[in-house]
Amino acid sequence: MEDCIFCKIVRGEIPASKIHEDEDTLAFLDIHPVAPVHFLLIPKQHIESLSETDSTHQQLLGKMMWLAPRLAAAQGCQDGFRAIINNGRIGGQEVPHLHIHIIGGKNRLPAMIRYD
Repeated sequence: MEDCIFCKIVRGEIPASKIHEDEDTLAFLDIHPVAPVHFLLIPKQHIESLSETDSTHQQLLGKMMWLAPRLAAAQGCQDGFRAIINNGRIGGQEVPHLHIHIIGGKNRLPAMIRYD
């Protein structure tokens, strides 16, 4: 997709602090980190959201889930991390390209959902 910021990063048109790249995926540091470790893992193929996936994406999605803990550990998350996929407007997705936020650090992350 021509105007997608993540596609531009994949094509090398926009710089990013890459921490992993292979033929299918790219991982890079978030430019607005919310924790000491915060990076994004994206497919190189433009897929707008998790809702836009189909059976042809199963291997790619599995690869991304397999990579997430390995990349998190390599970034210093030995005692856990959070993996977040925002999906669509209601889910808070800001960039229309499937991506997983990997967030962690040395301290326990705050609760995401409050129970009243």
